[in-house]
Formats: sequence, C-alpha cells, structure tokens
Amino acid sequence: MRRLASFSVLLLIPAIAGGCHKQADPAPQAEQAAEPAAPAPARLAPDTSHAGKSLPTAEIKDGSGASAKLSDLKGKPVLVNLWATWCVPCVKELPTLDALAAREAGTLQVVVVNMDLEGPRAVEPFLKRRPLKTLKTWTDASNALMIPLEAASLPTTILYKAEGKEVWRVARDVDWTSAEAKALLAQAGA
Repeated sequence: MRRLASFSVLLLIPAIAGGCHKQADPAPQAEQAAEPAAPAPARLAPDTSHAGKSLPTAEIKDGSGASAKLSDLKGKPVLVNLWATWCVPCVKELPTLDALAAREAGTLQVVVVNMDLEGPRAVEPFLKRRPLKTLKTWTDASNALMIPLEAASLPTTILYKAEGKEVWRVARDVDWTSAEAKALLAQAGA
C-alpha cells in the first residue's frame, strides 16, 4: 500500500511541475504598412453531388399530425429544410424561410421539417413563441428523412425541381431573402 502511495506521488510530480510554467513573451511583430483586408463574406456554395435524386418517400407528419410524404409534392419546385428547435443556426434562418415562402407562394413550395425526437410536443410551444406567418411545419420525430436524404447535419436545405429531382443542397444556415439565395433558387425555375 505504501509502495502504491509513493508511486502515485511520483506520477503527480511531473504533472504538477510541467503544468505550470510562464510562457515567454511573444516576439515583437513588424508593423504592417496597411490594414489587412476584411474577410470576404461567405458565399453560398451548394453541394450538387446528390443532383438528380428523387424526393424521398419516407413518411413524416404534416401540421395536422397526418402521415405525409415529400414525394407527393411534385408539380412545383420544392425547397425542403430540415431543422430542430435546439439548433441555433436553424432557428436563425426560420424567419428568412418564412419570408421566402410568402414571397414565392405561387411558384415555390417551402417545406420545413422539424427533426426533434419529441415531435409536436417540442415544436408547438416553440412556434407559439416564434410564430411563422406562412410556413407550415412538418415533423419527423423518427428521423425517417435523414438516411434517405443522406443529411448529416442541421440545418440542411435541399432544392428539388418540379418533377421531384434534386438540384442542390446547403448544409448551413442561409439568409433566404438575399440576392445570392434568389439566384440559386432560380436554378429550379422558382
């Protein structure tokens, strides 16, 4: 037992001695003649590696709780957004998706699918605090869409042409009211 205690103390000495040291002052840097340029804003770079894939047939729930399929939405271009109440970037982009849905109501279907495992129990109180004027929220508490869509993160937004074939996807939050987003959406005839 005494031997074990001595061994433990020996192990702690290097950790204590090595864990506390003063860093050397950094070497002075040469002054720059001009201010560095501000970083360019991030550009939307959609992923087209899934282009041509069909809308999935997995069952989810519509706003009334009835079973529905995204594949039934053919006829107009569809923008499908996967989101969750706990996902900060998802929540950030919801108002811009709502504005997009209002602006493009006749030409583009904007479908937001909530991926919270609690389904309506999590979504309904959330939406009461942040009402959406145009968007209708669908739920996928069983995450039936993540595998067929090969979506690894939230938010993920996918654009489909009217015949139900994927054009591109973006796996981050986007300002869907921006000119850049509008140009991307034009690729589906929206």
